[in-house]
Amino acid sequence: MEEHAEHTCIICEQHKRDGIFIVSEFICDTCEAEMVHTDAQDAKYNYFVHQMKQIWVQKNA
Repeated sequence: MEEHAEHTCIICEQHKRDGIFIVSEFICDTCEAEMVHTDAQDAKYNYFVHQMKQIWVQKNA
């Protein structure tokens, strides 16, 4: 079944089972939780933005 399949997270690039899909890209629960709690002034914020841009680049390729 699809819900038990592992997917590659576009943020951490690890294979995980639980997470969300945005457009057609997977973000694991761990990265999602970290992203929503990261302040815009945090250095990690820019990393998340960079990784999320892959969604739009791949969709418009």
